[in-house]
Amino acid sequence: MSELNLRLTPNQEVILAALRLHRRYGLEILAAIENSGGKQIGFNSLYPNLKKLEHKGLVQSEWGDEPPEEHSGARRKYYRITDVGIRALDLKQELLAGVSAWIPETEGA
Repeated sequence: MSELNLRLTPNQEVILAALRLHRRYGLEILAAIENSGGKQIGFNSLYPNLKKLEHKGLVQSEWGDEPPEEHSGARRKYYRITDVGIRALDLKQELLAGVSAWIPETEGA
């Protein structure tokens, strides 16, 4: 099993999952995570985690083509999951599925 898989934090897993089907910019990533109904992450932890994921080669970023926002002057930076990121996410999900198979079911649960 890849060490890369074992080094994903829960926040990084959620971010990768949010990027699995679409490239997104920061607020879209947060909205996708919020709409999933699962683990929530804060705005302040999103960008440091995206930077770490990009450093690991799990996501790539690019500036959008749209003009900067009028009120802030900021351009949108879009993130997409790489093939390596998809593989890492798949490996993590396989690991969790394997671990859950070891846990006996309890009656009434």
